[in-house]
Amino acid sequence: MNHATGKMMDTTDTERRGFIYWLNLKALTPYGFLLPFLVIFSVFGVFPLLFSIYLSFHQWNPVEGLAAMKYVGADNYHVALTDPWLWRSLKNTFWLAITSGVAQHVVAIPVAYILVSMGDRMRHWLTSAYFLPYITSTVAAALIFFNMYSPNSGIINQTLNALGDSTLFGWAFAWIQDFQPIRWLDDAAFVKPSIAIMVFWKYTGFNIVLYTTGLMTIPKDILEAARMDGANALRRFWFVSLPMIRPFIFFAVTMTIIGNLQLFEEPFVLTRGTGGTGQSGLTISMYLYKVGWEWLEMGTASAISWLLFLLIAGCTAIQFFFFGKKGLGD
Repeated sequence: MNHATGKMMDTTDTERRGFIYWLNLKALTPYGFLLPFLVIFSVFGVFPLLFSIYLSFHQWNPVEGLAAMKYVGADNYHVALTDPWLWRSLKNTFWLAITSGVAQHVVAIPVAYILVSMGDRMRHWLTSAYFLPYITSTVAAALIFFNMYSPNSGIINQTLNALGDSTLFGWAFAWIQDFQPIRWLDDAAFVKPSIAIMVFWKYTGFNIVLYTTGLMTIPKDILEAARMDGANALRRFWFVSLPMIRPFIFFAVTMTIIGNLQLFEEPFVLTRGTGGTGQSGLTISMYLYKVGWEWLEMGTASAISWLLFLLIAGCTAIQFFFFGKKGLGD
């Protein structure tokens, strides 16, 4: 009897341990599915991030291997902050960010307002057309603009010459022929405007789609009540529609700040990787690329990347402080 009871107790303990093991296995199953992502994210996301912080305090030429890494403390940050090229590239970056960024939103908001007032079919076609540049390959678009800016064969100079020679518009454009050929990408005075035009062309469509979506969320009853109270289209736009899409404006401006402070492909292709005459088209991302991959000063490049991160975070925080609370509807 005791022997039988002992067997029963052993069986019960075994079943209990098996049940507990099954529960633990079931609890760990979701993490098993997440494991591939966690491994890939750790290897290609977390590790490079931590390594770049570590590298920013070391001097390292990657050609010489990891053994050549030398601890230099904050010297990389000091070298970067005292380099005139950094401040020149930063000035160019802010110029491009402000010029192209402000223009994007000044144009996108009224265009979106007009699109919302159209029929669905026309709005869909035009929205798709405006959005097309945003999904176009940046390198391909930059190469097209590079050819358009060509002094002799570019369509821009040829169009200006044709307008100057025309009998209808010659009175307004004849003076331009005295400055032909205009070297859009070789003259320091025209490099930044040329880049800004392309950035404006590429990213305005994204903001138009965003603002169109925001305007379509406004209840029609509110707009109809404003119309019946005597508000014309301009007043309805300024006093009703614009305040109600503040969250969309906040998001769009934040994305513009982050994107424009990281401009690389457009100026790199248009200036053929040189930064243009007098480095007038050199952005901070291009300067970071030169330091890291042309001069092989990876420690300094890592320091610059973290300075750029702090700059973007600071500009975003300032924008959130002055506009974020109202933009988020708090």
